[in-house]
This record gives sequence, C-alpha cells and structure tokens, in this order.
Amino acid sequence: MSSNNVLVVEGDTSRREMLSTLIEFINCQPIIVEEPEIWFDQIDDLGNIVMAIIGDCGGQHITKQLLRELVNHEARIPVFTLDLPDADILNFPGTIGSLRYPIKYPQLNNALQQATIYRGQTETNELNGSLFRSLVGNSHAIKMVQRMIDQVADSEANVLILGESGTGKEVVARNLHHFSSRRDKPFVPVNCGAIPGELLESELFGHEKGAFTGAITARKGRFELAEGGTLFLDEIGDMPLPMQVKLLRVLQERTYERVGSNKTQTANVRVIAATHRNLDEYIADGRFREDLFYRLNVFPIEMPALRERPEDIPLLVNELIKRIEHENRGTVRFSPAAMTSLCHYPWPGNVRELANVVERLVILYPYGTVDFDDLPEKYSLEGEELPEQVLATINAVPVPEMHRNLPETVIGSAETQLDKQAAERAEDSGAATSIPEDGLDLKEHLANLEYLLIKQALDETEGIVAHAAQKLKMRRTTLVEKMRKYGIQREVD
Repeated sequence: MSSNNVLVVEGDTSRREMLSTLIEFINCQPIIVEEPEIWFDQIDDLGNIVMAIIGDCGGQHITKQLLRELVNHEARIPVFTLDLPDADILNFPGTIGSLRYPIKYPQLNNALQQATIYRGQTETNELNGSLFRSLVGNSHAIKMVQRMIDQVADSEANVLILGESGTGKEVVARNLHHFSSRRDKPFVPVNCGAIPGELLESELFGHEKGAFTGAITARKGRFELAEGGTLFLDEIGDMPLPMQVKLLRVLQERTYERVGSNKTQTANVRVIAATHRNLDEYIADGRFREDLFYRLNVFPIEMPALRERPEDIPLLVNELIKRIEHENRGTVRFSPAAMTSLCHYPWPGNVRELANVVERLVILYPYGTVDFDDLPEKYSLEGEELPEQVLATINAVPVPEMHRNLPETVIGSAETQLDKQAAERAEDSGAATSIPEDGLDLKEHLANLEYLLIKQALDETEGIVAHAAQKLKMRRTTLVEKMRKYGIQREVD
C-alpha cells in the first residue's frame, strides 16, 4: 500500500468517481468507502493514509462517529469535509478544513499539503505551524525546497541556504532543526551582519570576566547556548575575514575557547548558514574564504524569489490572513481582480513584503473586501494574462469569511447598519440625476447604488441568487462575487 493513500467516504457515486480521478491526478491512491457503517473493515492500515475526505455518510450521527474513530486512532488522520455545513462537524477535532464541490485540482493539492503538514506536526509533537508560512505553495520551486528539507533534515551535514532577503531562509533553517534528531535541543539564531565585527567573536564563543573593557561578568556564547542543537548563522556573507578563520577552525576541529580563556570547549553543534550575497563573487574579490565556503556548502538549498512562483501568492495571502485572524487582529479579503494584480507585481521584498502589504490592508479595510482600485498604487498593475496555473490557484483558494472575528452584537447589526448608511449616502449625494454643489465621490456613489440594487433584487426574489442575477441581467457568478465584496449574506443557491 502506498503511503499517499487518501480515504474517501462519500455516498454519491458521481462524486466518488470525480474524487478518485482527481486524487490519482495528484499522484495519490484513492481508498473508496461506499458503506460508511462498515468503513473500518474495508481499510487494511490507517497509518498509510495521508488524509481523509468525508462527504455524505447518511446522517450526522454516522459522520460524527466516523470522525471520532479517525481522530482517536493512533494514526491521527487529518480530515477534510466535503459540503458538510453543520458547525459541530466543521469544528470537530482533527477536521482541518472543508472542501466545496466541484473540487478543482489546486484546491485538492493544497489540502494534501495541509494534511502533510498536520501529520508532520503530530509526529514531532513540537512543530509550530507558523514555520511553514513562507513554505506554503504548490509551485515546483517550493516543492523542491520541501523535498530537500526532508532529505537533509535528519543528517548532520552543514547546510547553506541561499536566496534573496525576505524569501524565508530562517524558516527553512527552523524546519531543518525541527525535523532533525536535535529537535529537543536549542535552535540559536545569530545575524552576523547585525553585530559589529569586534564583538562577533564574543557573541559566538562567549567571554570570561575581564577579558576586555566592559566584560564585567563571564558570558556564554551562541555556540555554548546551542550545545546539542542547531546554530543558525544568518547573513554569513557579512562576517569579517578574521572571524571567518576562527569559524573555520571550529567547523574543522569542533573546539573553541571563550575570549580571555585558554580552556578548550567541545562544540556539539550543527551549523546552518544563510546569505543573500553571491559568495562566488565574494570569494573572487577576496571577501570570503573559499575553504570556509566549502565547509558550509555541504548541502546547499536555494530559496526561490516570490516573483518566480506567482502561483503561490494566493495561497500565501490566504495563510497570512489566517495568521492575522488567529491573533485577533481582524481580517480582510481580496477580489479576484486585486489578487490578479498582486500576482503581476515582482515583489522585490519577497514574502516579507507581501506580509507587510496584507497587514497594511487589514488596517485600511478591516473586515472588508480589497478590490483592484483599493490597492496601493505601486501594487495596482495590469499586464498580460497570467499563466493558467496562476489563474487556477486564484480561483481555487477559498475567500476568508468577512465577519469571522467580529463580536456577535456587531455581526447581528452589521447588515442593517450598512443598509442604512448606504441608503443615506445615496440619498445625500442625489441618487437621481443631480450632483451636489460640493461634488461627490463617483466611485462611492456608484458602489452605494449597486449595493442597494443588489439588496433589492435579492429581497424581491426571496434571496434566490440565480433569480436575482436574472433581474439584474448579470451572470450568477458575477453576482456572487459582488455579494462577497459588499458582505451581503444570503443563501447561495
């Protein structure tokens, strides 16, 4: 049996067939259960199942019983529900997400990635989900990074992580540590470029009392603090040449002395280094020692720039919004036009810049929808049509709920208040034909009218979206997107 089996429990034959085809397409093996009541008798080994998709099981009682058995089993199978609206089921422990029919390839592939991360968390009992935030993605480049982490994590080899600033090099280093046999020992980072050269030796190796002016007490260095664990040397390219010589000695002999001491100490530390510099050029210019480079570059991992993997941007945005929501700092959502614009931008600051933009927009448009015109000017870009895989990801990533973290008292009155404000603004600005003497904001005026007309059409059709779309002479999908934009909650038929 493959270790990438996906358990499918679904009563509808056509859905089972569709899921089987998609699962095989992502190089997994579907394990189909047609009779939920006896599902356990049909499975040989739950340990070989990477995730489960639970749809129509014939009733809530059977569904909850199935979920309980999956969660309580020692394999701890991560579960995705399929079109199950019941809140108790969606919030059931071990249920890490929900899928909507018809499922598209990027959505299922992203679910598989989340399940893999969940299983990794369960097996290590320590892995913090935030470690993967900069590694989220379905692009070939990021999958190569994930594969290399898996290959080298549990070895003792030195690793050199290369890549531009903001790509997530420290995230890779932390994953390497957490997936290694040293995970129970310290992970100690040090930025070699942020510490003056004359203090770096003391910072790394420690010092004795009186070793230099200002050394009023003895102090442990980063090597000593990382004993048994991992030392992460960030921006190693900025390390002064004299310190490079001393670091090389430690890597070769596994020994060092504190500043001001002649007592030799042993270093049982795995070294992971990172830099955004071109070390080949630095070596040619005499700014970096070639012998140290070969000591560090046992296993190189290169982090791709964000502009090289635009198909990952929607997934990263979604993950960043989840982080902000988890910290109770609000939420925001992006229209397809805004997301498309973000995918056109080259992102010189990479994931760090993307995170800053998302956080800024959460502050500017709390619990609202960001459209193309709402983006800061430098991010409002139009260009050639994006590749198919990028467009597919934009369409597949679920849009965060608008009022997810608002207090219930606010949620209950939100639509009523918005109706009142929109009507007042439309009336004040002269909704018929006249323009006020002091002028008006045409964009806001038209948005207010659009909002009111959509609400009117929905009210007249008793909330049936398809009928409302006919009255408004627009496509149903367009109306649904506009309802999301304005936060109009209706039963979507």
